[in-house]
Amino acid sequence: MRGLRTAAAVAALAAGASTGVASAADSGAAGAGACQPGTLKVTTTDAGGSQAGMNHAGTYLRMENTGKSTCTVSGYPGLALEGAGHTGLRTRARHGDTYFAQDPGAHPVTLAPGKSAYADLVWTHTGANTAHAKYLQVSPTGGNGHDVLPFDQEVDNGTLSVTAWSAKLPTS
Repeated sequence: MRGLRTAAAVAALAAGASTGVASAADSGAAGAGACQPGTLKVTTTDAGGSQAGMNHAGTYLRMENTGKSTCTVSGYPGLALEGAGHTGLRTRARHGDTYFAQDPGAHPVTLAPGKSAYADLVWTHTGANTAHAKYLQVSPTGGNGHDVLPFDQEVDNGTLSVTAWSAKLPTS
């Protein structure tokens, strides 16, 4: 059963990341190739503010280019929840507007070394078919490479809402 859940989480991560992700060749970004696995680091940040209200909670995903050259990303982060012991949990990612921010839509974001892109990540916590998450897998570019972040949250139905990557913090 554990292997099945882990496989489901990896499949959800890949499926969620692949929709809406364009390659640099498709995006028309001049001079910058697609960001490569191992050159992006994802963390969470409150960006100096709180996202909480009406049984909604949220955070920003921050993706930093840790490589030595400028690169381009586009689309939505792939997401998968993990429980205790890194067991895969059923996860559903909804792309678009969140309770706290408008979706900028998939568009090329060029990142110089040390620069970051952001996405808004929101979930509800009313107790409806709760997924007891301990970790969050985030695939920044839709490939198999991902970061695993601490994420001790109760997530209704395992459903996460997320905006596309943007050079600025997504706002309402």
